[in-house]
Amino acid sequence: MKGNSGINSEVVMPYAQALMSSAKSQNITEEIGEDVRSLLNLLQSSDQLQSFVANPFVKEQDKKHVLEQVIGDRVHPYLRNFLRILVDRRRIVLLEGICQQYLNLLRQLNQTVLAEVISAIELSEAQQQSIKDKVKAMTNAREVELDMKLDTELIAGAVVKVGSQVIDASLRGQLRRLSLSLTSAS
Repeated sequence: MKGNSGINSEVVMPYAQALMSSAKSQNITEEIGEDVRSLLNLLQSSDQLQSFVANPFVKEQDKKHVLEQVIGDRVHPYLRNFLRILVDRRRIVLLEGICQQYLNLLRQLNQTVLAEVISAIELSEAQQQSIKDKVKAMTNAREVELDMKLDTELIAGAVVKVGSQVIDASLRGQLRRLSLSLTSAS
């Protein structure tokens, strides 16, 4: 399921747009967004579920049955129907990419920017808010969504990635820059 090649993204986008269009027509884009986030978390935390869904030898009925068991009534009926359609069209293997693309569309709709934050330790609410404020000022976005990850090798500080921009405020980054300046000075 991982890795969106050019071909996959061409297939993924129309499905994500169809889900968005359907959600917009019912005024449930945020509700579907929450369900999609939960589904993504479930997929990313279960290699077994990913393998099962991607397995071409598993019958469509079995995939539908397992998905019904796993998600139950926890997601909106529109999303449940959408998952059935993906199984019928043999596109369920692209579910993770479709979910990620839907969230991208939702962020565009809400003028929200996704910032990936990699820090040495968990950041406090105040620190997270400070990062959001800086990213808002930098991008003119209305909202900022943080994707938090921990990396103890940073020693201290954080690295913030917004699109192609990277702000490295980690101690490891500062040491690397110092080392480069000392090397170039000699």
